Amino acid sequence: MSTILITGATAGIGKSAAILLANKGHTVIAAGRNRQVLEALDRQFSNIHPLEMDVTSADSVQRATAAVASLLKGAALDILINNAGYGCAGPLEQVSDADLEAQYQTNVFGLVRVTRAFLPAMRERGRGRIINVSSVAGHVTMPFFAPYASTKHAVESISDALRLELQPHGVHVVLVEPGAVKTGFGEHERQQLQRHADDSGAYRDQLEIFIRFHRRLHAGGADPVTVAGTVVKACEAAQPRPRYVTPRGRNNVFIVLKKCLPTAISDWILRRVTGLDRV
Repeated sequence: MSTILITGATAGIGKSAAILLANKGHTVIAAGRNRQVLEALDRQFSNIHPLEMDVTSADSVQRATAAVASLLKGAALDILINNAGYGCAGPLEQVSDADLEAQYQTNVFGLVRVTRAFLPAMRERGRGRIINVSSVAGHVTMPFFAPYASTKHAVESISDALRLELQPHGVHVVLVEPGAVKTGFGEHERQQLQRHADDSGAYRDQLEIFIRFHRRLHAGGADPVTVAGTVVKACEAAQPRPRYVTPRGRNNVFIVLKKCLPTAISDWILRRVTGLDRV
């Protein structure tokens, strides 16, 4: 059994993964900002340890690192799952600097901050695993999702570099790449898109059409438990794959089409799929 820290463990994929891992007998350190959810998990599972941590705060991560070192009596984590993240959506022209910076602070800088905190002990021991929850959006960028998708492209690049850097030190780096998932994540994105549609003259027609596509996409999305199952697989595999697309099927198709087709054709497909070819 492994000792696993997972960020963003108070909702969606992170919470589902923490519960699945605990049910399989692993020791789980569930990190997040929602104290009530963390306390509920602590009461429900003897092998889930709550950890208040804000990945955007260096001081918070430093305190959490010290708390984990105390809990593990100086031992290294077996697995770090960087799952904390959210989606910022809207026409790039209209997304504020503050919103864009906040998106990067959580999805990119937060991931790097937490990795830097817990990686040295893994590297010095010569064994460990880092699982970064990315997205299909790290390969295929939808219109109005430049802020979010660009952070996931960054996570893909960071993970690719880390995988090569850490291989000689016995630390595996793995990407889990979900498509649309039925969580509050999608509803939060839709609300942002609707706000921009209400405030925008230039993009209103495009946004109204895209919102209808977005609603259908998430209505047919995966259950978070399904995606969490892929995270568990990445944790327990003796030789994990570098990437796990979840669920497979059309998500893999989108990635392959984006990689293999000329940009003009893949752009036409995206406009057709989203309905924006009618604008």
